[in-house]
Amino acid sequence: MIGDGEGTVTAEKSGQNPAFDPDDTSPVSSGTPEAHRRRWPILVIVAVAALLAIVVVSRANKKSAAAAAAKARAGGPIPVVVAPVQQQDLPVYLTGLGTVTPLYTVTVRSRVDGQLIRVAYKEGQYVKEGDLLAEIDPRPFQVQLTQAEGQLAKDQAALANAKVQQVRLKKLYDEQLLAKEDLDTQVTTVQQLEAAVRSDQGLVDAAKLNITYSRVTSPINGRTGLRVVDPGNIVHATDPNGIVVLTQTEPIAVLFTLPQDDLPQVSRRLKAGAKLPAEARDRDLSRTLATGELLTMDNQIDPSTGTVRLKAIFPNKDGSLFPQQFVNVRLQVDTLAKATVVPSAALQRSPQSTFVYVVGANNTVAMRPVEVTLVQGDVAAITKGLAPGDTVVIDGLDKLQEGSKVAPRQPGAAAAPKAKA
Repeated sequence: MIGDGEGTVTAEKSGQNPAFDPDDTSPVSSGTPEAHRRRWPILVIVAVAALLAIVVVSRANKKSAAAAAAKARAGGPIPVVVAPVQQQDLPVYLTGLGTVTPLYTVTVRSRVDGQLIRVAYKEGQYVKEGDLLAEIDPRPFQVQLTQAEGQLAKDQAALANAKVQQVRLKKLYDEQLLAKEDLDTQVTTVQQLEAAVRSDQGLVDAAKLNITYSRVTSPINGRTGLRVVDPGNIVHATDPNGIVVLTQTEPIAVLFTLPQDDLPQVSRRLKAGAKLPAEARDRDLSRTLATGELLTMDNQIDPSTGTVRLKAIFPNKDGSLFPQQFVNVRLQVDTLAKATVVPSAALQRSPQSTFVYVVGANNTVAMRPVEVTLVQGDVAAITKGLAPGDTVVIDGLDKLQEGSKVAPRQPGAAAAPKAKA
């Protein structure tokens, strides 16, 4: 192969075609040291140009922000909604999920076997203790009563005759005209008949009791459920479903759970004999369904969930709570006396602290760090940073910064009309 020795070796090592053309005037390959030396100035120029572009854009952005801020300041004060800092007693609540549970649930069953001839209640009706619910055919029990009364009368007549005979034999025995054994036999006969009369009286009472049981009455005050059995069916005392299910809903209980960490607050108040008010609220805690008080708490903690069960009692006169309904129970366990409170909407948080915007005398806002001890719903208790009488911003916070001019208004007040340019 003809060609320059060094070029040939380079071509062979790079894997390129080793053929050499004497007339080829193309520039030197990019892989040579000379090509690298030519590329470095271009890269430096490009980097310097990019850096200059970044600096120019950053300065333009800062000028735009400054111009926007100046334009905002020139546009007038920022409209905001403000609220005063107040001092008041703040209740402390604990909230848990609960289930409405009747105080009593009774499955009413027949105590005798027979044909159901009447259902005296309407489904969903509120009944009182002693009201008639159903009636079972009493005729078989009336027949049993007649038979028992007949047997009782027969044994009573026999007993009366035996007593008369005993009196006669006693006179003969006193006159020594009768042996002692005959008198003892008559005394035993009288005792046997007395026992038979008592047994007959028991049968009579049982028959009367069955007639009473043929009228099924309500054992409690409560609300009836859906009808389980229809008239005409044969009912038995062993029927598992019974005749009707009654639930007592006035008053009614709510079983709810609280974390075990909240247990000391509750137990301490219960031991002191305090009555803890309770509120049953709807799913999103926006509406109070009923008010009552805590009745008691369970004697152990559930180890699987780390919670303790509590029971609250509610009068439920209006029927707002229904058995097996899910509610949120808000239990008041304490009260912070004369606490400094602000609307929780005024609180702002930064990586360093929690702060609020306080409106000064010249309608200029200032950022003021605060210490929050409790947030209860839409109210927060402040221990440091504010005093009663201060005014804080609760709406329009996104446009504020230190020293901003504001146009404050109270909640519910109409906003002032914007001035024409």
